[in-house]
Parts: sequence; C-alpha cells; structure tokens
Amino acid sequence: MQNVLGLILAGGQGTRLGVLTEKIPKPAVQFGGKYRIIDFTMSNCVNSGIYRIGVLTQYRPHLLNKHIGIGKPWDLDRKGGGVTILQPYSTLTESVWYKGTADAVYQNIEFIDEYDPEYIVVLSGDHIYSMDYSEFVYYHISKNALATIACMEVPLSEAHRFGIMITDIDNKIIEFQEKPKEPKSNLASLGIYVFNWKFIKEVLIEDAKNESSDHDFGKNIIPNILKTDRVYAFPFEGYWQDVGTIRSYWETNLELVRPIPPFNIHDPNWRIYTRSEEMQPAYIAPEGEVRNSIISEGCEIYGTIENSVIAQGVKLGKGSVIKNSVIMAKVEIGDNVYIEDAIIAENTIVKNGCKIGIGEFAESKYDKKVYDSHITVIGMDTIVEEECVFGRNVVIGNDRVVPKGTQIESGGYYI
Repeated sequence: MQNVLGLILAGGQGTRLGVLTEKIPKPAVQFGGKYRIIDFTMSNCVNSGIYRIGVLTQYRPHLLNKHIGIGKPWDLDRKGGGVTILQPYSTLTESVWYKGTADAVYQNIEFIDEYDPEYIVVLSGDHIYSMDYSEFVYYHISKNALATIACMEVPLSEAHRFGIMITDIDNKIIEFQEKPKEPKSNLASLGIYVFNWKFIKEVLIEDAKNESSDHDFGKNIIPNILKTDRVYAFPFEGYWQDVGTIRSYWETNLELVRPIPPFNIHDPNWRIYTRSEEMQPAYIAPEGEVRNSIISEGCEIYGTIENSVIAQGVKLGKGSVIKNSVIMAKVEIGDNVYIEDAIIAENTIVKNGCKIGIGEFAESKYDKKVYDSHITVIGMDTIVEEECVFGRNVVIGNDRVVPKGTQIESGGYYI
C-alpha cells in the first residue's frame, strides 16, 4: 500500500493503569507474556502491507523508543519507508508538547508531506486487537469518503465511555456524540481513522488556529467534518479491547489461557511481532506444576502455576503457588510464596514466605477510581522482603523496598 502512511499515537500515559504506567507509557506495558501493547498495532500495520509508519510518542518515551528501535522485528528497517519515532520538538522560540491527538498529527505535517501519501491511517498504540487495515482503506475508497472511522457495537450500558456514531443505512455518519450521557446509538468509535491526506491537512491547519479547540480528533475534528457529508463508519466485527484499566488489563491477559481464547495470538496467518530477549527454553522442575497457563521462555518453575500469564525470565521457588495472575518479565519469586489475583510488574523480587492477594475485598484507601477491583498490583523494580502479607486490592509502588513482615490489609497501599 504505497499510497498509505500509518501514524500510531503512542504518547499517552494511561493513568487508569496506576503504578503500571508511572514509569512507562501505556503502549510500552507488557502484555501476554511476551509482547508490549504497541506490538499489536505495529503488527497490524505490517500484516496489512503498510510499511511506512510514524510513531508519535510523548510521555516517558525512552523504553518505547528502545523497544521499537529501527523496526527490525517488524521488517521495518528499510529504505524509502520503515518506522520513524516522532517526538515533540523545540523550535527557535518554544518547546511544544502535543496538545491533543489532532495536534500531534498537525505538528508532524512536514514528516507526512515527505511521503506525499494519498491516505493516512491514524491509529492508537494502546489497544489489543487485530485488524486488516487494507480492508479498511479499500472500504474508505469505495465510499468515496473524505474520512472513515472504524466502529463496533458495544453494550448500551457502556456507550457513555465512547464517541458514539449515528449512521444512515449506507453507514454514512450523520451525527456524532462524544461520551454522551444519553447515547442515541451503541456504535462506538475505536479511535482508528482513514483520512484523505490533502483534505485532513487543511482541516488540521484550521483547527490549530482555533485557540478554543482541544485539538482532539474525537472532540473537535470529527464533529467539524461531518458537514462535508462524506464521513463514513467502517463496521468492525473482530476482537478489540481497550486495556486501559487494571481490571480490563488483567481480564484480557487471562482470556489468553482459555481453551478457545477470544483473541488468538497463535494465528500463523496473522503473526504478532515483537522485540524480546533471546532466552533459553522454559524449565519446569519435577516438583513444578503448571495448569492452564502461558509460560514464556527463560522461566524456571519449581512451584505451582494455575490460570496465569507468566512472562520471560520469571523464577518461581519451591512450594510457591501463583493463581489467576499476570507476572511480568524477570520477576523473581522465592519459596513458599502464595500469589492470587495479582499483577506484578517487571524486575520485581518477592522473597520467601510472602502471601499476596488474600482475604476479602475492600475499597482502596489510595485511589478508588483506579484501584476498584479485587486485584493486587505491585509496581516494577520493587523488592518485597520475607513474610509480607498483602490483602486484596492492595497497591505497591515502583522502586520500593517493603520491609520484612509488613502486613497490608485489603484496600491498603505502600507508595
């Protein structure tokens, strides 16, 4: 697709993921035992034949930049295309952060013009899904559209969380509601767009002049362009998840261990590519036991794992048990540890005799909007000393050392 340029918006912090995104942006969070969230959008691009991609980063971009590099795992290390990291930059007079999704694209008009694309595909880098963007672009062309928005039906009770489209019989969008209290439809925008570049370039330039605008596609651009009468909805019926909350991140990971998962990461015809360390095969000791779980390479398992996703290089000691949990890369868990309904971030150490995720649920005493489930979350690069006991819905910060024998009741925290 030589006339198409992909732009991946990957600058968001993802505040609803709490401590998981305090040190890294949401698209860089590990997922599925091997990947990072942005891998799914990147892989969709190359599987769809889009090999000219700009990745727009902003919040704490170092790890994400390192992960993407020159794009070799995605076959994007090529001349005349490939992947380019696009960060906010300084001019002679000021340093300008991206003010919104539309402003992020506006600030990179010169980069886009270098490729002179006929169409641009604007994508979010923080969703888990598979989509053939070539079908999306061809649909856009067939409708003679100026803009096309990927949409899917959601439960009406959830419609208030999305931009909602009202369409006619031909899927032309006739009205748009941004996160409405009383939605007129359950057709939700996925934040995935195809635009005719010459058209949207002029719209972005005009929007940039408007000081009252939020410079956002959902809030400003889409409502403004409906008057062209050439904006269409692309009905998407595949798998798509916004893993933007602790609960949805945990649930979407654990869906992967179902006998027939709703999202197949093993599809040989739609591979998910990533940059990861080359490690030895996983080792399950004679006393180790694994049931209904994903175990990535480099793991050493001497205990019991059930219904969990275990990332690369995890070590689990003798007599330890992990249930219904997501354990990220290079976590070390000692002997006689019990972990249930938890998320443990990268490079954390949990020493002998700890119990995590026990007892009854209690409302968070730290932030009940972010930590609103039974799931206990431990940040990255943290050390939990021996014999600690954490209840449910507990949050432990990044780069912490939790003293030996610390007891934190359900809903508590150590930040």
